[in-house]
Amino acid sequence: MTAATRVLTAHVSLALADKVDEMASRLDRSRGWVMKQALAAWVDQEEERHKMTLEALAEVDAGAVIDHRAIQAWADSLATDKPLPPPIA
Repeated sequence: MTAATRVLTAHVSLALADKVDEMASRLDRSRGWVMKQALAAWVDQEEERHKMTLEALAEVDAGAVIDHRAIQAWADSLATDKPLPPPIA
């Protein structure tokens, strides 16, 4: 059984289109296949970024944060002979 599909259209620069064509040729795949792979990877990345943002906001709401001054002191110590251990929430 084949999944239902829908055509999406995007205007891209000639340089990007040429790169896609070159990649498709090198991989012996169609331009559409390359575009589907790229779009799927981008969507996965953005979904993961959104999930991580929501998790980080939940940690802030729960009070699991590190004071800015502690982070600054740690970062400043990295250029010294005796760096501090990383602060822990």
